[in-house]
Amino acid sequence: MDIATLRAQHPDHWRLATAIRVLTLDAVAAAKSGHSGMPMGMADVATVLFKNHLKFDASAPDWADRDRFILSAGHGSMLIYSLLHLTGYADTTLEQIKNFRQWGAITAGHPEYGHVKGVETTTGPLGQGIANSVGFAMAEEHLRARWGSKIQSHYTYVIAGDGCLMEGVSQEAIGIAGRQKLSKLIVLWDDNGITIDGKVSLSDVTDQKARFAASGWDVFECDGHDPADIDRAITEAKASPRPAMVACKTHIALGSSAQDTSKGHGALTDAKLIADTREVYGWEHGAFVIPADIKAEWEAIGRRGAAERAEWEARIAALAPAKQAEFHRIFAREIPKRLAAAIRKVKKDAIENPKAMASRSASEVALNAINPIVTDTFGGSADLTGSNNTKTGDLGAFDIDTRKGRYMYWGIREHGMAAAMNGMALHGGVRPYSGTFMAFTDYARPSMRLSALMGIPVTYVMTHDSIGLGEDGPTHQPVEHLAISRATPNTLVFRPADLVETAEAWEVSLEQKTTPSVISLSRQNLKPARTANTAKNLVAQGGYVLAEAEGKRQVILIATGSEVEIALEAREMLQAEGIGTRVVSMPCMELFAQQDEAYRKRVLPAGPARIGIEAGVRAGGWDQWLLGERANTKKSDFVGMASFGASAPYQTLYEKFGITAEAVVEKAKALI
Repeated sequence: MDIATLRAQHPDHWRLATAIRVLTLDAVAAAKSGHSGMPMGMADVATVLFKNHLKFDASAPDWADRDRFILSAGHGSMLIYSLLHLTGYADTTLEQIKNFRQWGAITAGHPEYGHVKGVETTTGPLGQGIANSVGFAMAEEHLRARWGSKIQSHYTYVIAGDGCLMEGVSQEAIGIAGRQKLSKLIVLWDDNGITIDGKVSLSDVTDQKARFAASGWDVFECDGHDPADIDRAITEAKASPRPAMVACKTHIALGSSAQDTSKGHGALTDAKLIADTREVYGWEHGAFVIPADIKAEWEAIGRRGAAERAEWEARIAALAPAKQAEFHRIFAREIPKRLAAAIRKVKKDAIENPKAMASRSASEVALNAINPIVTDTFGGSADLTGSNNTKTGDLGAFDIDTRKGRYMYWGIREHGMAAAMNGMALHGGVRPYSGTFMAFTDYARPSMRLSALMGIPVTYVMTHDSIGLGEDGPTHQPVEHLAISRATPNTLVFRPADLVETAEAWEVSLEQKTTPSVISLSRQNLKPARTANTAKNLVAQGGYVLAEAEGKRQVILIATGSEVEIALEAREMLQAEGIGTRVVSMPCMELFAQQDEAYRKRVLPAGPARIGIEAGVRAGGWDQWLLGERANTKKSDFVGMASFGASAPYQTLYEKFGITAEAVVEKAKALI
């Protein structure tokens, strides 16, 4: 539908949608940067969605049963900022709109979760939003099965662009959604045929509608500038028994001289272009001026869900007190008090009945104690369930007919898995963890970074964490991956040495509310490291003295995970020669760095030589402990990897790469 017809046939709609367009033009012009074209093109779709379909209350942005709206095409952030301001979200003021993309403003260049109420997830890296949406929809399905439709029943709507659909993670995501028949997931595709470089046809010939259909979705189409047609398509999509994609045919940068061109994708800041566009729109008001009647109509839309929210709150209040408390607990990310006792029992049993086991198996032991108590955990694996040891007997599979299940078979989709876990955590009421081989963090990495950026407590279970996996060879042997995760801000990386440390690592991970965790676990069996039972969680301190020096302390060996047993063996050899040696286990460098200096000084005092031991590269945190913290730089060294691995039994690999007690002893003697 062209602008003249749209204005003539739908004048009220036109005024509402145009408010979005002009706010976008004004904010981008003021910032001298941004992306004007997508909000201008999708304003009609967004207006129909918010006015007629989206269940929300602008005065209660955290309402647990609201519909979720995800702007996957996050570069068009002025679309969501305009909507939030117009509908009356308290924090998205006109001043925030005027300060778009400026220091201190909540209206960042791309929408950021936690900065702005109404922004459900951080988007901008294309494809992440649509992949997050799968997790949102899964969480809704699961919670609806658990709590009933009177407590949880809502849709997840996504606006995605051509770029989102080109990213590989989008296929992982839509494959999961189609297989799971996530019927309350609706993707509104901004089908404008334009990318930064030019027409989509420059780089892609994919029939997106056929692709979605082949992946198990129902597909609908509409004229993205005809409000009646948009409304029809969304209504049909809501009635679909499968996830739905609505192909919305739109014009990028509608009404401007940049319409339908790659120029329209970016910042339209030319004064004449803006003036001409306002004339085409028939908008006679100044910059950032929204007439009172239009603002009032938008605010009425923002209040449309208030009565439904009040009814929902009454239903919550009618629940038994214990159920109310449990509902509030899971959305507050609180851990049941009983967990601490369960973890202490795992530790006590491990010390009273010591046996060698892989830390991935130790993780399963810990989860067997955790999952029956922390009933909001939701596990999974990227086609490695038997290797990651992430499934416990009480979980049951999440599937079409078993929505109460708490375990997801993600398939070989590490990136989609990680992105969906972010969506689940963001939705609330679910605490996701899932596993793969640590080498495949490469596939999951973009979403792992966003877990940290958003501050959400997703747990990544990364097994087969070194050359210790053996014969599969260097393609599967991570050497740099610990360093990559440790270099990521706001991420806790745990590498436990035995069952006791593994249980403690899980306890600390589950206590987090704003920080994701990576739990690095071995394939090979490890000897028990902790021999004395203590109620205190020592992993929570990040590092601690595992074995003290006998006699004068000359050497401190700092080790993690599977190399702790090598450190303990080296200590015995050094002590036998009269060289006093302390062993420090450091399962979490980030937590150790957070301890006060007095504690760190007790663990790593000045004077003795220091050797770090880890079957990975030295980069990524080690030098802080080997060269800093009162260390003598001439009396420090590292035993680990400086190259990729190889294919052989793991015992051979440790010997050939020099990660042995003998090598540690040799370096220690050379340093003292």
